[in-house]
Amino acid sequence: MTRTVVARRAAVLGKPIAHSLSPVIHTAGYAAAGLTNWSYTRIECAAAELPALVAGLGPEWAGLSVTMPGKEAALAVADAASPVAVAVGAANTLVRRPDGSWYADNTDVGGMVEVLTGAGVVPGAALTVLGAGGTARAALAAAAQLACSSVTVVARRAEAVDELRPVADALDLALTGAVWPDPARLAAADVVVSTVPKGVADPLAAVVTWRPGGVYFDALYDPWPTPLAASARAAGLRVVSGLDLLLAQAVGQFEQFTGVAAPVGAMREALVAARGATSLADG
Repeated sequence: MTRTVVARRAAVLGKPIAHSLSPVIHTAGYAAAGLTNWSYTRIECAAAELPALVAGLGPEWAGLSVTMPGKEAALAVADAASPVAVAVGAANTLVRRPDGSWYADNTDVGGMVEVLTGAGVVPGAALTVLGAGGTARAALAAAAQLACSSVTVVARRAEAVDELRPVADALDLALTGAVWPDPARLAAADVVVSTVPKGVADPLAAVVTWRPGGVYFDALYDPWPTPLAASARAAGLRVVSGLDLLLAQAVGQFEQFTGVAAPVGAMREALVAARGATSLADG
């Protein structure tokens, strides 16, 4: 008797989405794990289009990775959500449950915890976040899980910091706001997490005095290194990039979608090859 292999599908949603490296990572994982019936694609999807798209997906769909601008919409469309996704107010992961319902999670948070822990961040560290957008929310949740002693958000608008306060309250996290630019806040921190768009933090590279032995994480990976990352590396800090986070959050999604332990080495190698680098640290 011939056994029918049921196709399983997953995709990354966002707008724009053509640049996404998620298919490279997940497809390599499927191949290494022997999941020959799995496929992973890109779907151009704005936030307003997400509910209808999700509602129209057939039973072969196992999960969705959600990038900007749909993370808040992904949380809203889910039937249930993880506590961390609820606290952050955004989801980058939608998992199809056996009963057909959708479960929302935020693997950006766990990924950031893994990346920062791997870089040597320990409980009690003082953390400064540059920017107050969606990735900053994940950084706050990561700070809570890492038991940071203090968290400062440096933002271009005071109102943006105020918008983060309910997130900090939900995470039982004391939050200090600072007005951009404030290079002294970088100098005082054990860990600096930059979540701002390309070019915004570049002028800080010429004026910041880095704290020896610290960690700098930049959510960007193109171009790489950013001037601030290069400055931190030259000062002897441990530097990690958005590529490190991209891999770590994808591993969490892969395991939730498939129920299989992720072949992290193969996924990392595929990402490095796609970027034309010798390692993720090279960006």
